[in-house]
Amino acid sequence: MHSRKVIAALALAAGLVAPMALAATPAAAMVGSCRVELYDIDAGNVADRDGRDEVRFLVGGNLFPRLNANYFGMNTGDDGDPGQFEDPATIIQNTQNAVFDLRETDGPVWGQGDSLGTVTALGSTCAGLTTAGDSTIITDTLTGTEQTAYSYQVRLKMIAL
Repeated sequence: MHSRKVIAALALAAGLVAPMALAATPAAAMVGSCRVELYDIDAGNVADRDGRDEVRFLVGGNLFPRLNANYFGMNTGDDGDPGQFEDPATIIQNTQNAVFDLRETDGPVWGQGDSLGTVTALGSTCAGLTTAGDSTIITDTLTGTEQTAYSYQVRLKMIAL
């Protein structure tokens, strides 16, 4: 008779614990990593006196564009797409950050050039995404006055993996 009470108590406890565990799972779930990629760049004003900036992105130690061109030329009002920079992207864990450093280069040696500013995708934003495929857009405006006043709006896309 004693074992029937124990079995009944265990069944009751299991019946109460399982629904609570299932209800808690979606709220507690988070992704462990994200892909961060260039989504868009718009030139409000360029830094060079000649009206054209030769720009690249430095991401995770790699310069973009890197294979087909040494830079992407932007004039005031231009819209740049990821493909024009050879799709700069990186993967981060939700405890890391990704920094996209917009660089203005000068020839004839098209190296890293000078930083016009950085846009950072925070790992904590990645942690806030709950299922693979979820995404969010990070937007920042980079401004300065070297050589002349410039502004670029840069948008990054974070995609949960």
